[in-house]
Order: sequence, then C-alpha cells, then structure tokens
Amino acid sequence: MTRNAHYGSLLDVAQRLHSKELSPVELTEHMLKRISAKDKRLKSYATVTADLATKQAKKAEKEILRGHIRGPLHGVPIAVKDLCYTKGITTAAGMAIHKKFRPKFNATVVKRFADAGAVLLGKLQMTEGAFADHHPDVTPPVNPWNRDHWSGASSSGSGVATAAGLCFASLGSDTGGSIRFPSAANGVTGLKPTWGRVSRHGVFDLAPTLDHVGPMCRSAADTGAVLGVIAGADTNDPTASPVPVPNYLAGLERGLTGLRIGVDPKYNRRGVDDTMITAVKSALAVLRGIGADVREVTFPNTDEVVDEWSAHCGIETAYAHRDTYPKQKDRYGPALSGLIDLGHSLSATDYQKILLHRHDFCGNVRALFEDIDILVIPAQSAASPTLKQMETLGEDPKALSSLLRFTAPFDLTGSPALTMPAGLTKAGLPVAIQFVGRHFEEDALVRAGHAYQLETDWHHQHPAI
Repeated sequence: MTRNAHYGSLLDVAQRLHSKELSPVELTEHMLKRISAKDKRLKSYATVTADLATKQAKKAEKEILRGHIRGPLHGVPIAVKDLCYTKGITTAAGMAIHKKFRPKFNATVVKRFADAGAVLLGKLQMTEGAFADHHPDVTPPVNPWNRDHWSGASSSGSGVATAAGLCFASLGSDTGGSIRFPSAANGVTGLKPTWGRVSRHGVFDLAPTLDHVGPMCRSAADTGAVLGVIAGADTNDPTASPVPVPNYLAGLERGLTGLRIGVDPKYNRRGVDDTMITAVKSALAVLRGIGADVREVTFPNTDEVVDEWSAHCGIETAYAHRDTYPKQKDRYGPALSGLIDLGHSLSATDYQKILLHRHDFCGNVRALFEDIDILVIPAQSAASPTLKQMETLGEDPKALSSLLRFTAPFDLTGSPALTMPAGLTKAGLPVAIQFVGRHFEEDALVRAGHAYQLETDWHHQHPAI
C-alpha cells in the first residue's frame, strides 16, 4: 500500500490517508526508511526528526480513525528548511555558528504545520545563512537528476527532498530566487508568496524586506493547500499581512476563465538560452490551446534593480548578522562573509539611491498588472546549469545579474510567483517557467498553474534514484 506512495501528490496522499486507505504511521515509517536509504547520497536533510514524526503520525492516525480530520495536511509527512525554528531541535541555517542552536519555540510556520496535523520528517539542508553558497563544512545536497548539475540555492535540500520522494511538501525561503531556483533545478513546483503573506517569526533573516517563506511541492494545487495552512496574520510578526486568507483550492475547475495572460517576448528572450525560450513558447501554446487570453506587454527594465540587488541584500544582511559579524568572521564561509562586507562598505546615500530605484521599479510593475493578471516568464536565463558553471559565477558580475534577472525583481516588488516544470533538456534535466501575479492573488496563480498542469505531465516526471 505504501511502496510507491512517496511520489504521490500531497493532495492525493491526503485523500488516501483521510479515507483510511493509508495509515499515517505506516506512511511515515516508509518515508523515514526511504530517507535512510536514499539520503546518504543526496544529503538533503540536515536533521531527521524520526521520534517527533512517529509521535505526530500516531496522533494523526488516532484522530483520523475517529473521523476528526483537521485539513488537507493532516497526517501528511512534510519537511522544512533548516532556517525555521523548531523547538528543542537543532536549527543551524546552514551556518557553523548555529550548529548547536536549539530554539525554545517553534517558528509560526512550524506551529501552523503542527496545528494542521502535518508530520515533520525533519529539517532540510541549505546554503549558509540562505545566501548563495553552502558553508565549507557542509556537504551540498545532490541534484537527484544528475549529480554534476546545480541543486539550486538557497533552499537546496528542500528542492532535492521534494523531487526525490523524501517528503510530500517542503518549505523554502526566497530572497533573490531561493524557492524558484531549486524548484527549477529539481523539477518541482514552488510558490513564492506575496511578501507578508506568510509570517517570518522564528525564521532566520537574510534580508528581511526581501525574504519570503513559501511551499515547494509536486503540483500547483499542492502549493495552494500548503499556503492555505501557513499564510495569514501573526501577532508575533507585525509585517505579516492581515489580508484574509482565501481557500486556494476553491475554483480550480474555473481554469483560466477571466485571467489575462501577459508576455513580453523581448524580456523573455534577451540573454536566455534556446531551451528556456522553447519551454516558454511551448507553455504559451498550451495556455492558448485551453483558451487563454494572451496579450503582449512591455515589462519594465530590470537591469538597474538587478545590478543593485546584491548591495541591497548586503546592507540588510549586515544588519541581520550584527551580533556575530565581524566578531566571529572566521566561522563564516567566503560567500556570506563577502556579502556582509559589501553591506558594510556602502554609505547611507548609496542605500537611498537603491531604495529610490526599487520604489520606482515597484510602481512600474504595479502599473503593468493593471492590464494583466499573470505574467509568463522563464524561471531563469539558462536551463539546468552545471556545478562547474555555478562555481565561476562570482567571477563575473554579468553572469550573476543574468541568473537573477527573472527572480530578484519579484523579491524587490514582493510579487507572488509560481515556478513549474515545463520540459526537459536534451540531457533529460528539468526546465521550468514562472507565472507572476498581483499582490495577494496567489489563488489566480494556483488556478492557472493547475490548469496548465492538467494539460501537461512534466510535474509527474521523477528522477531515477
């Protein structure tokens, strides 16, 4: 009954659990065994919480047998990025200075998972402090499709574990693309919500005005189910929005009805490889085939804000690490250390210039979305980069800007973005696209993504591990 369940969608598995076809305890045992067998090579977990998972699964099973079902995540084994506080459980954020840190409380998102009856399998490995590279003492998670290719940053473990059938959903965080890069690299569906849609209480900061927490799953509908649990106001986080949380699964049957789809051919082509261009064109053909209202738009120029993203992030990161840097600089890896040093090197007038450019850009994007509901763009400029290519990225500022061109702008605007598998390279590696929407209209993204995934099977493809 559980042998092949690990690749099921969250909602399908939940239905089987709630109809008593599957046992939460047996499913959790199956997932823990699979993690033990497969993650020795993949390295996606920083910590496996077997005892907690078993305890939560037993509780869920008793409740489900009594007919008390808390919601779509009840009894489903999930995992969270290791920057989310978990009470009494190591939360290192990929950093040497936190490798013994055990929080005294749960992050709001972790608490909401527990309240929903989800089963926490463990904490997922990540880059140092949620920036670009893993700490030198950390073995990076391995892309399950091909170990020579990038597994994404910074939510690398979340992407790998979800793709490899080591959890049914995971949480990532996104400051410059860190939900969307690993979703694209590993062939899963990731949703970066609107900034403020999900509480960041109990989540390590990288750059607070850019940081977003969101789900990484196997389908658009699954991301909607998870977002519905973790989203909403939080008295512990004044930046968490009080905008009411809708049922993201309601109205999926409406498909693309009433949605205006925007596309900027020049933005989608400039500096983009042929594989990505083809993936976007093919996706648009699918959307047109099911009746989409597709219209050409001109997206605001991103060059300035993308070039300034590192400086902007560096300033905020320097403040976030003020208690430990430079006091413990020797325990930081070179990438995160370099970012913080960049932040310290900038003046108040430098920062003011960056902020003004950001505000202008946000206004231009807001105006664009008065005429469309969803923008379709590549997930990144180049499909499935190799590890060797990524190792030299820091040597070329233009290469870094190219990588961030389709992700960082929407961290700056706080816009929600859904990343989905949309093809395979000639070498059989995942290719992805993005749907971007208006603030707090994740429901439109989930609905459109679901409609697209009803017509395609890329999200059903799994790595051979």
